[in-house]
Amino acid sequence: MDDTPDRAEPAGRILALDLGAARIGVAVSDPEGKLALPLGTIRTGAPQDLTAVAALVSEHGVVRVLVGNPIGLAGTEGAASHHAAAFADALRSFLSVPVELVDERLSTIEAERRLSEAGVRGRRRRDVVDRVAAAVILQSYLDRAG
Repeated sequence: MDDTPDRAEPAGRILALDLGAARIGVAVSDPEGKLALPLGTIRTGAPQDLTAVAALVSEHGVVRVLVGNPIGLAGTEGAASHHAAAFADALRSFLSVPVELVDERLSTIEAERRLSEAGVRGRRRRDVVDRVAAAVILQSYLDRAG
């Protein structure tokens, strides 16, 4: 898997997804592809989750969708990684924009750290960690595209 962003992609927003058991964290880039903005969450469950992603793609003029791939620290792919690949495949058959798997190692840990530094605790933290993790995934991708 090549994590190098395609520099020839058309101008527009990029959407990133952080898959969880109950929720999918969503982040979107600014139109210039410089800044990742946490957008919200989507409840998991087909086909509603696919339909919700398609609606966001349309609403925000998204030109690429990134699906976080939770590869283990040793580079191994477990059940969650296989789920991410299957979800990305389902999105590819549902959307007319490219869908790409991207390494998301430590994104949730980074999101938790940022929320802790910001003093976000308890239920509020649980409510936003998925979207912040999606923003971490997206910002990492955007920074590599630099």
